[in-house]
Order: sequence, then structure tokens, then C-alpha cells
Amino acid sequence: MEAAAGGKRAYSIIVPTYNERLNIALIVYLIFKHLPDVNFEIIIVDDGSPDGTQDIVKQLQQVYGEDRVLLRARPRKLGLGTAYLHGLKHASGEFVVIMDADLSHHPKYLPSFIRKQKETGADVVTGTRYVKNGGVHGWNLMRKLTSRGANVLAQTLLQPGASDLTGSFRLYKRDALEDLISSCVSKGYVFQMEMIVRATRKGYHIEEVPITFVDRVFGISKLGGSEIVEYLKGLVYLLLTT
Repeated sequence: MEAAAGGKRAYSIIVPTYNERLNIALIVYLIFKHLPDVNFEIIIVDDGSPDGTQDIVKQLQQVYGEDRVLLRARPRKLGLGTAYLHGLKHASGEFVVIMDADLSHHPKYLPSFIRKQKETGADVVTGTRYVKNGGVHGWNLMRKLTSRGANVLAQTLLQPGASDLTGSFRLYKRDALEDLISSCVSKGYVFQMEMIVRATRKGYHIEEVPITFVDRVFGISKLGGSEIVEYLKGLVYLLLTT
């Protein structure tokens, strides 16, 4: 497939990583598999993973090309929001996709995101677990109830205009993403919630695509008690500031 004029791509897919050596090769393969006729680049923002993630990415560059798989490493963990901003600085696409590296966001949904945006002209297309044909796989009952309860609480308090606030599988128009990132101050998991709430407040057109979220395939989940506390603090912050 030919690159666009000036080396620009239609879609830039930003994938933040930290210790994803076991997952990164498979997710890159699946992205190429499910977007065979799409002009895209993958930008991997790695926060100094000690497990050899960057070595795997360099091998992938030899297979797919350094113009299709870009490694933009940082020296240490600096936060999710800044990872997106770092990736965005190196992105050439008119549209930017944000997705996790741990296979919880399956690349098979990418064509649906692209199709939905083309059909509606949306500024933001977000994956959702909480509509018909959406769901989660690999969670126990307690985690499902906790997630659902947290989402209902946020829906009630914030009226966000989207059914899934904490999901991080999204497609943005580039200018919308730049504007939203510059408006957000939260870090970690709350960052995703603030992005979608502020998108609604700013009047951006948001559409949703049902997805099944799959708990990470390889490695250890990074969600813990500290993230739950962070979520509750973030909820209060957004209630007071949006």
C-alpha cells in the first residue's frame, strides 16, 4: 500500500506500553491483519520497559518497516495522558486511534470504528462495554459489579453523553484530540473519563461502537486498589470542574 503524499498516513494508532513484551508482537500483527487496505501507522510509546518490549518492537520494525511501526520511547513511566501527547507529536494521521497493548482491545473492532466515523462524521468514536453486543470477558462477578457500579455512579453525577466513561479504546479526529488533551489535567485511568466528559461539554460529536473488553491475555493486570481511589477522586474533581 502506498503512503499518502508527504509520507502522511490517514490513521495513526497510538499504543502506550510498559512491560508488554508478551503482547506487542501479536497486537501489531492483528492490526495489520484487520486493516489490510487502510493507510495507517502504529506509534508505540514505551515508558522504559525493563522486560525487553523495545527489543521486540525493533524486530517488528524490520518486518513491517520503520515507517509503519514507529517506536517513540521515553526513559520511565510518565503517565498515560503524556504518553498520548508524546505519540501525537509524532503522528501524521488525520485521525488518531488510542488503544491498549495488552489485547484487551481487539484490533478486529478497528474497521467498525473507522466505518462509524465515516458514516457519521463524528469527532470521537469510543468503544463501549455497556450497550447491546458489548461486554467483558475474563472478569469475575465482583469486578463486573464494581465496574458497572462505578459507571452508573459516573453516569448519574456527570451526564457524560457516552455509556462507557473509563474505556480507552477510541478514535479521534486529530484536532479534537489535541484540544481535549490540552484541556485535561487528570492522570492514569481518570484521564480517559475526563477526556470523554470534556468532549461532551465542548460539544464534540461522539459516537459509540460496541466492543467486548477482554482482560489482558498475557502478563499481570495493572488495575488495583490505588486506581479505585484515584477514580473516586477524579469523579469528585470532574463533578466540581465540568
